[in-house]
Amino acid sequence: MRHIFKLLPFIRPYWKRSCVALVLLTSLVFLDLSIPRLIQRIIDQGITAHNQDVVIQTALLMIGISIVSAIIAVGNNIVSVQVGESVARDLRDALFTRIQAFSYGNLDEQNTGQLMVRLTSDTTAVQRVAQVSLRIGTRAPMLMIGSLILMVNTNLNLALTMLPLLLVTSVIIVFFVIKMEPLFHSVQQKLDRLNTVLQENIAGARLVKAFVRADFEGGRFEIANEAYTDHSVRVMQIMSSMSPVLTFCVNIGMVIVIWAGGMQSIRGELTTGQIVAFTNYLLTTMGPLTMMTMLSNTWASGLASAERVNEVLDTLPAVQDVPAALELSGEHAPQGWLRFEHVSFHYGAASLNAADSTTVLDDINLVIEPGQTVAFLGSTGAGKTTLINLVPRFYDVTAGRITLDGIDIRQIKQDSLLAQIGVVPQETVLFSGTVRDNIRYGVVNASEEQVIAAAKAAQAHDFITHLAQGYDTHIEERGINLSGGQKQRLAIARALITRPKILILDDSTSSVDVETETKIQDALETQMGSRQHTTLVVAQRISTVLKADNIVVIDEGRVAAQGTHAQLMQTSPIYQEIYESQLGNGMRLAAEGGQA
Repeated sequence: MRHIFKLLPFIRPYWKRSCVALVLLTSLVFLDLSIPRLIQRIIDQGITAHNQDVVIQTALLMIGISIVSAIIAVGNNIVSVQVGESVARDLRDALFTRIQAFSYGNLDEQNTGQLMVRLTSDTTAVQRVAQVSLRIGTRAPMLMIGSLILMVNTNLNLALTMLPLLLVTSVIIVFFVIKMEPLFHSVQQKLDRLNTVLQENIAGARLVKAFVRADFEGGRFEIANEAYTDHSVRVMQIMSSMSPVLTFCVNIGMVIVIWAGGMQSIRGELTTGQIVAFTNYLLTTMGPLTMMTMLSNTWASGLASAERVNEVLDTLPAVQDVPAALELSGEHAPQGWLRFEHVSFHYGAASLNAADSTTVLDDINLVIEPGQTVAFLGSTGAGKTTLINLVPRFYDVTAGRITLDGIDIRQIKQDSLLAQIGVVPQETVLFSGTVRDNIRYGVVNASEEQVIAAAKAAQAHDFITHLAQGYDTHIEERGINLSGGQKQRLAIARALITRPKILILDDSTSSVDVETETKIQDALETQMGSRQHTTLVVAQRISTVLKADNIVVIDEGRVAAQGTHAQLMQTSPIYQEIYESQLGNGMRLAAEGGQA
């Protein structure tokens, strides 16, 4: 229940509408409770006394009450839906904002399927709780309490006779609510898994087809689908058993009322109108109990979903700004001087001694001067990408520190730091929209000249002009209408247009040919201004790093060697091995071919 209460701040902005809904609901309850008493009046004072005027007057009054009740019910439903939809909207906004604030470490712990379920299914479940609580949820207990009071007022002995049955029915409802909540939680977990498998298969549909793994993936989906179905069936079975049980209780109550009331009527202790009124109050009491059983399902589902929503809302970003963090502007405008001082990093835990942590970087010491191009080379898994991801604070260092112009980057506002950094990630991500929109993604008000200049520097202008609509060409989902090299060049243009002080290229030219790569490298200085930016390059291809001012060889999370190409060829066996494996044989074969 505390998870629902934690979400009350999302209802607070709509407290006036909520109060209107509750006032309308209270009025509706009073009108509903007046009907049995009016029926008693028709029978006892009209039909039994053969008084036609009483029958007509009371019937007209009941018709008027019914019309007013219908109008109030419609108004209550409208206001309740407005509140519920508004709460759901704000909740989705809050979840989306929190997810956007997550650091890479947070995203490593969550998968896409889980986050999508929380933004959709779980939010809808909480929305239903808000709506139903302002409609049935409040109406049911008010009707039940009012009916009990009027039952006692009608006939105390008959009311006491019904008390044990009402207590048993209440216990049954509580039992079902307690039983249902963990089941709904389990269903949502299975839905998480189903969505994860579905999302992976849709994203990788082409790969599945290429490797003829449709049957295998179909089996994975069938297992996840079957598990979700089994848990859903269990929930539905329990839910479906509630209605017959409560119907049985209502029928038993009716039998008791007719039998006990009939005996008292024979003795002259109870009128026919009182029996009918009492029967209606009994139905009005048991009816809300039935409604509450249906509501219990909504509440059980909502409680489970509220807990899952709160898990996301309570998750703090792993990387946060410190109080009084610096803004990189004015006197703090960066020059691009980077220093790594005894930097270590561990995935999975902040503690160096944590058993579940994975050591990636260990005691890294580097100095990168403004305007330098520094390349990071090493085998797959050596820690190159992780190292450069520490500069924009996608992760925070586990030990040591990284400084920018002598300032620890943890003392700088994240947004301000990122505004000075252009990143071309290893995995190219493009958004649905035009080519122009994707290039100026980081500078939405960039001029056409800036867009074209960035595209030319990234060697993308020529292929863009050959597209059907040039810069207005629509890019399909995940950029499937472009080649890998074209997507990489657009990603480079997107980073260049921000004119960053620090440019990070994470193996960003792996999908382009060597000639295009050389043109991109030559154009970077022309576009950005000679040595006006610090460039960090991660590369698998040694031809990418030959002209770098400093080449850093990373091996098993440590700096194995650093220097220029000529220096490393003399001093680093690892670099020599990489060079020989990639260029050595090729150069000898070319020489032999020339002699031939």
